[in-house]
Amino acid sequence: MKVADAICDATKRLRAAGVDAPRRDARLLLADAMGVAHPALLDAGSHLSVTESARFVDKLVRREAREPVARIRGSREFWGMEFALSEATLDPRPDTETLVEAALAAFAAAPPRRILDLGTGSGCVLCALLREWPDATGVGVDISEAAVTTARRNALHLGLSARADFVVGDWSDAVGARYDLVVSNPPYVRSSDIPALEPEVAAFDPRLALDGGTDGLDAYRRITPLLSRLLARGGVVAMEVGLGQAAEVGDLYSRHGLECVTLRTDLSGIPRAITSRLERL
Repeated sequence: MKVADAICDATKRLRAAGVDAPRRDARLLLADAMGVAHPALLDAGSHLSVTESARFVDKLVRREAREPVARIRGSREFWGMEFALSEATLDPRPDTETLVEAALAAFAAAPPRRILDLGTGSGCVLCALLREWPDATGVGVDISEAAVTTARRNALHLGLSARADFVVGDWSDAVGARYDLVVSNPPYVRSSDIPALEPEVAAFDPRLALDGGTDGLDAYRRITPLLSRLLARGGVVAMEVGLGQAAEVGDLYSRHGLECVTLRTDLSGIPRAITSRLERL
């Protein structure tokens, strides 16, 4: 089969499966199956080998079942870097880059020296910040040992392992130092809302990284009281929040001695990251 025909047939199949961008995904999966670096480099007139065709069909069947392209490929681009994924990690999304932007904005005058990433997953947020701040060091904590293994592998692949340490723990249980910056993308989806999420999320992202409890705020209630012992004086916390949660998280900040609350919106105009500063110890 020619490349052009394979893309056409796959696009029809993915459209029938309810995939949002069927032609784009067909091209991405075909490029991956053929070992081509980018879909733009596919030669429409060339023919797939038997091996390439078999690989493509396997990937196509997985995408028809609504498995995300990033999981099929095994990696996701985030902040201009490629991150390996595992079953224990979220598939990083562009919304979370807003969290990185918020942290960078909070330290526009001078970068932090020590960073703590709670619920690090693939390590994408911590690695993105370390790439931006070459003199900083960081610790990523996750309750999942498999996620920590994935994060360590990503830091090594990106040349950041000398400045990034990853430990297994339940939020801050595994750390005892104070940090200039604490970042987190905690689980914030209401338990009752998870079944209604897109299949790419509900069926393939780890529930542990999604489920925020009855109102989606369980993790924030766990993390916020810990910040007075985790942050250095003048230290900043930056956390991702879900739709409609910014005010309640801001109130939690205020009740635990954090000041100067600021919001940063994502590309859809939704408040997505909330930052605050610990002015007094």
